[in-house]
Amino acid sequence: MDNVSYQRFPTVRIRDIKDDVLKFELRDTDASIANALRRIMIAEVPTLAIDLVEIESNSSVLNDEFLAHRLGLIPIVSDRAMEMRLSRDCDACDGDGRCEYCSIEFHLSVKCTGDQTLDVTSLDLVSSDPSIIPVDAAGRAADMGGFESNDTRGILIVKLRKGQELKLRAIARKGIGKDHAKWSPAATVTFQYEPEIHINEALMETLTLEEKQEWIDSSPTKVFELDPVSQQVVVVDPEAYTYDEEVLKKAEAMGKPGLVEIYSKEDSFIFTVESTGAIKASQMFLNAIEILKSKLDAVRLSFDTEEADDQFGELGAHMRGGGI
Repeated sequence: MDNVSYQRFPTVRIRDIKDDVLKFELRDTDASIANALRRIMIAEVPTLAIDLVEIESNSSVLNDEFLAHRLGLIPIVSDRAMEMRLSRDCDACDGDGRCEYCSIEFHLSVKCTGDQTLDVTSLDLVSSDPSIIPVDAAGRAADMGGFESNDTRGILIVKLRKGQELKLRAIARKGIGKDHAKWSPAATVTFQYEPEIHINEALMETLTLEEKQEWIDSSPTKVFELDPVSQQVVVVDPEAYTYDEEVLKKAEAMGKPGLVEIYSKEDSFIFTVESTGAIKASQMFLNAIEILKSKLDAVRLSFDTEEADDQFGELGAHMRGGGI
């Protein structure tokens, strides 16, 4: 039978999935792929953000530049961002921001007529596309559909007193976090090596119950506990271990080196992904995979092209050497 080598492909196992949080395991790969996914989710998954502000009237206490900066940082629902064009690559754009392929227009017009201070929030932004709105406005729409939210007041932009007014036009465009942090869809993306913990049971039995508990308490996180029935030290949550080495130092201080051995699995990673709300955390991960695939395809095409050029050059040299 012929010897056949099989390529192991990375595998993913979802642990917890919510709209704004995703926890998963990435196995059978190395740190380069894990870190590439992390960096792509933070800096290269596209979203929409306000990039141009035209202020018609502003009598608030904040200057125009300050307001434009605050508007740019408001997360916007970006489910369509992958299919939209970058404004610099859009050949249909007329330059004024009114382009269905690369831009979304927002308007805000608020004037305080009462004696009470008026809060101007992201809920006051009116979009040209009902499906592309600030994330908190999407939360309010969910409330109207019967879901409850902790905060539907919107993101505060400015406060107005009686007689003050703010009127502006804003354009949201597609971009990536590598260009500006306002386009990053990620609040947090972290990963850690999956720990592998082995307790030396024989050595552990030489400790008294008080010493066992003292050793367990040396860990700043709850990784171990004492079984109330067997009085054995057991690992209850290996992933809570933060590679602080406190239990290893404690074992040495007690004169019991080798009491526990802790390794990090070099091919297994635990990811935690938190979204700003612009896109779902799960969609952020899927988009990152698509972007990574396109990058790898570009690298492969570059190698193929370079190899073809080298072969063509060798052929030309051979023909010239043979007098053809």
